[in-house]
Amino acid sequence: MSSHHDALPLSKHTSRQPSATRSDVRQHEKADSLRFDAPRHVQRHSIEGEDDGPRTSTEPDLSSDEPGAEDDDDKRRLTRARRANTLSKDYTENEETAIIKKFDRKLVLFLAFLYLLSFLDRSNIGNARIAGLEKALQLSDVQFDYCLVAFYVTYITFEWMILLYRLVPAHVYISLCVLAWGVVASLQSVVTSFTQLLALRACLGITEAAFGPGVPFYMTFFYRRSELAYRVGLQISAAPLATSFASSLAWVIVKLSQNSPIEPWRALFLFEGFPSIITAIFAWYFIPDSPDTARYLTPRERKVARLRLQDEQHHDTSDTPNEQSIASKQHFYARLVSSESIRALSSPIPWLQALIFLSINVSFASLPVFLPTIIRSMNFSALTSQILSAPPYLLSFGFVLFIGRLSDSIPDSRGICLMACSGLSATSYFTIGLFGWLASSDIIPDSLSIIIRYVAVYGAAMGLFSSVVLIITWNLNNQPSRKEKGLAMMVMNVVGQCGPLIGVNLFPKHDGPHYVSGMLVSGFFMLGVVMLAGLLRWKLSHMNRMDGGKGTYEMVPYQGNDGLDRDNEEAEEAEGLMGRRANASIGRKSTSVFRYML
Repeated sequence: MSSHHDALPLSKHTSRQPSATRSDVRQHEKADSLRFDAPRHVQRHSIEGEDDGPRTSTEPDLSSDEPGAEDDDDKRRLTRARRANTLSKDYTENEETAIIKKFDRKLVLFLAFLYLLSFLDRSNIGNARIAGLEKALQLSDVQFDYCLVAFYVTYITFEWMILLYRLVPAHVYISLCVLAWGVVASLQSVVTSFTQLLALRACLGITEAAFGPGVPFYMTFFYRRSELAYRVGLQISAAPLATSFASSLAWVIVKLSQNSPIEPWRALFLFEGFPSIITAIFAWYFIPDSPDTARYLTPRERKVARLRLQDEQHHDTSDTPNEQSIASKQHFYARLVSSESIRALSSPIPWLQALIFLSINVSFASLPVFLPTIIRSMNFSALTSQILSAPPYLLSFGFVLFIGRLSDSIPDSRGICLMACSGLSATSYFTIGLFGWLASSDIIPDSLSIIIRYVAVYGAAMGLFSSVVLIITWNLNNQPSRKEKGLAMMVMNVVGQCGPLIGVNLFPKHDGPHYVSGMLVSGFFMLGVVMLAGLLRWKLSHMNRMDGGKGTYEMVPYQGNDGLDRDNEEAEEAEGLMGRRANASIGRKSTSVFRYML
């Protein structure tokens, strides 16, 4: 931890500023405290006058109609720009980097762990099937498919619960979600009939719909748009990690339970579901509701964490996550039909992104459930199939993080990266299907087909998981306000999660051992993602040109027709923090624009 003096903000333009004495530092610290902690209307007043004496002594009266008023106008803006770089208002890049790293380690990794548990409990039914679930409950292929579909029906139906992230404190909401799915997942170990399993799978869909789809939206409370892909990647990459972990854990549990009084598939549900119940307790204490409530940040870091997002959020007229009252239902319903809501739902962008997500999910949902079965059809034993299922997901884990970092570091690369990843997955699915057909037709030896199809599984998994990360991030990047982000995520998930209803039916047993039709259908859907992503990128570029959007990724307040910054008073602190608007030309006459990320 740095000393108090190390944490003092340092201006980037020290060559232009006089050296600060100890007395000056105390004055700046006092003014800094007043600015951060005072109510907004008091903040504005203190910002206007702090450290500069009376306002009239440094800024001319713009109401004057004298000939020199225009020159005075320029002087005022220059004075404001100089004030923006004073010692009490700036913070260093090292401070910002340290805050981001803290969120990465303490928030995102914990959220990824929670998502790992949820994905583990969601997808372990595929391993349970191999471990004897079907035989014990005497399930037909159709009944097993019903159990899979039941999860996704309720998962889709309750996607609207994403909006609860704005109504319920996050530490309460997330911990209750974790507790709920842990209990339901564990109860699957005691079912004795198809009806009981079907009901529990439906309940599991409700509990996980309340958590997983809203996590990327929750991350927007802490990160900028250009920082999201890697962080969403950290969360989503828990899915392939969970699947590989599930395969390895399933192998151990099945091995140890073969001679025990507990059937292997029951032990699998119990030992993979119960840890979520314990983790819910830790979630209550570790999850912050907002940057202002993060226990692991110092008071100054909380202020910087909040202020560094102002350039994105100063146009967001919706309330902050914890300012809403749950009892104020009428106010909530009024906000749902506001102009922001209408704009979000009437735009073609969320619906096009939802169609992309649907196409990805057709293939994505089938992979963790049926991959062990597919590998077993390659003439491997049940235990060997569990082991061989893990490496493709472990490689996908690293690939997702690489793509997320790459997409964040290269401007306007979301669409290009998505087209490349979905193209990789499509090619892999076509390869698996083609060589499966060649083997079934006795054109090539089955041994050669097994090797090629197994290698192609790596590309399919890497492309799928990366595509999910990119489309989720792209969706959040292109919505100006939190309300629009929440509604766009809801639309994308409600439509997109219909994909698994198709995907889980692509691999019936009678199509084994090569599952040619399922592989080809998955390949065509991923090829559709390539084309839709190209269309979306063109549409966003066209909208940027139509709106004259030439700003950075963040929303940029431009000067109005009177030459004054319309949003300056509210965002003045953020304006000078990192010199983000230092290159804005004085006198630009425009309204605020939102630049879509390509």
